[in-house]
Amino acid sequence: MDFDFPLRKIIHVDMDAFYASVEQHDNPELKGKPIAVGGGSKRGVVSAASYEARKFGVRSAMSGMQAQRNCPQLIFVKPRFDRYKEISLQIRSIFYEYTDLVEPLSLDEAYLDVTENKKGNPSATLIAKEIRQKILDKTGLTASAGISINKFIAKVASDYNKPNGQKTVNPEEVIQFLEDLDIRKFYGVGKVTADKMYRLGIFTGKDLKQKSLEFLDEHFGKSGKYYYHVVRGIHLSAVKPHRIPKSVGAERTFFENLSSEIFMLEKLDHIAEELERRLKKSKIAGKTITLKIKYSDFTLQTRSKTLPYYISSKDLILETAKELLYQSPLEESVRLLGISLANLNTEKEDEPPKKESVLVQLKFDF
Repeated sequence: MDFDFPLRKIIHVDMDAFYASVEQHDNPELKGKPIAVGGGSKRGVVSAASYEARKFGVRSAMSGMQAQRNCPQLIFVKPRFDRYKEISLQIRSIFYEYTDLVEPLSLDEAYLDVTENKKGNPSATLIAKEIRQKILDKTGLTASAGISINKFIAKVASDYNKPNGQKTVNPEEVIQFLEDLDIRKFYGVGKVTADKMYRLGIFTGKDLKQKSLEFLDEHFGKSGKYYYHVVRGIHLSAVKPHRIPKSVGAERTFFENLSSEIFMLEKLDHIAEELERRLKKSKIAGKTITLKIKYSDFTLQTRSKTLPYYISSKDLILETAKELLYQSPLEESVRLLGISLANLNTEKEDEPPKKESVLVQLKFDF
């Protein structure tokens, strides 16, 4: 089929168990063993887990104690973020050999637009294969990749043949691919949203596609329009070399759980001060303040308020955070508090999909 919008050649590169793989590469004694980066102390949290550990249900954001219960032979390794950043920069330098349109999402993943590239190679599939081989040769680490006509599909595809694999979704395969896709695999659909979709009889992309825009707007608000378009292969977000943050935040995990709001206010004061410093460094202000509360049982709660004006000062941030703290009683003692600011003055409204001529037809070489 033809698309009423320009097609791009997008690659999403995602390193395989990046932090854990770096540790196994640098210390051969850890190869083939279940390891967790972070999480070693009584109150520790797993930052990353090797594939050997994942077989036991160990995953990132899990408490170290739970990870140890899942996998008694688990080896905890202290994170070395300077080392991860060093390798990430090496990997990024490989990306720039092919295109300047590189949008890093984190240290271990990025989007690349290779529609036009420095190598003059018409095949995004072959470029992805070359890049993965160069990463392996340069760092000793494996990467997976997804290749398709937009960022959304490339991101979903990169998870298909992990680890150390890649998947291309050609233009003529896009619609069938999306219709067959389990709703849980749609990027941007978390567990809560997936459960809600299940209750509405939406289990696959095909089910989602049968729902009207009005229905999706009614049940999912602003996200409804996003779901309506992506299931039809429409995701016009360009690869942005200089990614503008959508929120700025700061948080603290406490050595001892806090049960008194008095102690929490003291911590929030420090967090608001750190957030103000980050905002001023980036010359950013925002309207939506979110208070993040993680309880001793690891359940997470967020409370938000949107102001009619932009703020960046500690005093105003703290005043609103206090209000949110007292909004309703705390459910348990608290192990983490965080404050973030969104709805920033750097954001631009997404442009609605435009009816443009098809720049590339189905002979688009992937």
